[in-house]
Amino acid sequence: MTLSQRVAGILRRCVAYLHPCVYGELGARGGTEAIAADLGKEIALLMPGADPRSVAGAFVARLPEIKRLVDTDVTAAYEGDPAATSPMEVVMAYPGLYAVTVHRIAHELYRLKVPIIPRVMSEQAHSKTGIDIHPGAVIGERFFIDHGTGVVVGETTVIGRNVKLYQGVTLGALSFDKDPVTGALVKGVKRHPNVEDNVVIYAGATILGGETTIGHDSEIGGNVWLKDSVPPNSRVYNKPPAPEIREKR
Repeated sequence: MTLSQRVAGILRRCVAYLHPCVYGELGARGGTEAIAADLGKEIALLMPGADPRSVAGAFVARLPEIKRLVDTDVTAAYEGDPAATSPMEVVMAYPGLYAVTVHRIAHELYRLKVPIIPRVMSEQAHSKTGIDIHPGAVIGERFFIDHGTGVVVGETTVIGRNVKLYQGVTLGALSFDKDPVTGALVKGVKRHPNVEDNVVIYAGATILGGETTIGHDSEIGGNVWLKDSVPPNSRVYNKPPAPEIREKR
């Protein structure tokens, strides 16, 4: 079995724990002890010198908080989409909720400095949903991605609570600094934007840059291109096309 396949198995167990109403049988099969055991085996291979049981135990200890966050995401999706008929439908049929659930799992492993596994998880969600969220992104509670295909959230993005994104939104880097001596890309710097609380970003919007902040309670219209910050309570839209003027004959 490949690493990718083993990670997929760990991910399935974690998702089952977080959504027992849908994946109850799998979640009951070994529970958190099985998650810790399987994760510990991979950590032993990927982190020589680390204590696999300690790292896996720290992750499992965070699962109740991850579940609390995911439950707020389910509520946000159900309350934020008039087409949603129940929270169960959101869990079973909304790709945005699945992608965010996987991100919450991968982000905790990222915080614990577990290599490779968080990225494998995020790419498995990306392949399944078309939503690309780097496990390093920090995302507050009640996060809802509606429709979702084509959404990109970069590594150093910071998102507040109660934020809603539509399909095709990019929270990306404006440029990549290079070392003046070696020419290599400089890593570990803030490259992606901040989105404060209660922001809605509509389809196709692109927001770039590590110093760019979208102030709280703002609304960013579809297909807007932003590389500058906007203050709280802003409404940013593309200008509609000028009306066509025809010469009278």
